[in-house]
Amino acid sequence: MTDNAPWLAARPFPDDDYRHALVVAAHPGDAPLSLGGLLQRLDERGTAIELVVATGAAQDTLVDSLHAQGLSAVKVHTLGLPYSRLVEHRAELAERLTERLADADVCFVPWPGDPHTDHATIGDIALRVAPRTAHRWSYPVGTWPEDLAVPRSHVFVHRLDRRQWQRKVAGLATFAGPDQDVEIVFREPPTRSAPVDRFAELYDTTADPWDVTTKWYERRKRAVVLACLPDERYGSAVEPACGNGALTTALAERCGRVVAFDPVPAAVRAARDRTAHLPSVRITRGALPVDLPPGPVDLVVFGEILYYLDDTDLISTVDRAVGALRPGGHLVAVHWLHWAAEAPRDGMAAHRFLLADARLDQLVEHVDEEFVLHVLGRR
Repeated sequence: MTDNAPWLAARPFPDDDYRHALVVAAHPGDAPLSLGGLLQRLDERGTAIELVVATGAAQDTLVDSLHAQGLSAVKVHTLGLPYSRLVEHRAELAERLTERLADADVCFVPWPGDPHTDHATIGDIALRVAPRTAHRWSYPVGTWPEDLAVPRSHVFVHRLDRRQWQRKVAGLATFAGPDQDVEIVFREPPTRSAPVDRFAELYDTTADPWDVTTKWYERRKRAVVLACLPDERYGSAVEPACGNGALTTALAERCGRVVAFDPVPAAVRAARDRTAHLPSVRITRGALPVDLPPGPVDLVVFGEILYYLDDTDLISTVDRAVGALRPGGHLVAVHWLHWAAEAPRDGMAAHRFLLADARLDQLVEHVDEEFVLHVLGRR
């Protein structure tokens, strides 16, 4: 096996369960070479896998390679487009990939910065047409990240176990390529803030999209937030993205006045119903960053929202929040550590941004296997 020590420090590919994976490749050998072990892992976990190959007619060779890796259940679709000329077929690729990607909750596409025009073209198109609910990943085809301009925080690795590696070596007998035992993929998050209508869709389905009233993760997280508040009582608090008001209700027991808001009308109605018996709570419809009140306030609580903001909205939101805090006031942030499909960043990245703000001092830190929490004090 090879030893690629510099990249073993990258985060492991997340241990998430995916229902339907769509793998996009420019050429028949790309996926077996770059993702063979990772696809074996997904297949072992019960993920339905489809592979779309844009060029070439060597489907028998590809199928043999997949079978050798234990991937006989993978459905292969060959588009039959000409090699090195995919750039001339962008419209057709967009149409056909849109159809294939529609039901996928995770996709893997060639890295769009690849120097080969076929890889770059199909990678770019696939990312553009992938559904916003799909986790999006790209992969380098036979290229290692030393040569690639990719943020380190977006690099993830899958280290093949011996069985996966042996199968991959057997599968690569039909294709030329190195038998690397570490596979690298890049997170390809959206670059814009998650759209409000995505959350509205969730509330159209259920009044409690995240099971905040029953799920142990949510109940435990609220308990930790309350336990980490340094002051017993606060005069005024602001809670953006309050959802259906579960945390709002708990904050009202510690605060003289709570202003909470959410951009989704259904969430606002639910939060108002939940807090109707609390005269100290005001629920309004509003979105970040524009609807943060100017202050001064004693407490600002960000729960599961900052990672949904793009760079511009995150900068503005944090600036407004810190500006609204009185000196000595507290900012609380608590976020899931996994990376939501619609989010431009993960929870830890959002918290690193907060921790870098020179106007704030860290007072409390809690990190476990599920979420990260910080309480920061305004200087």
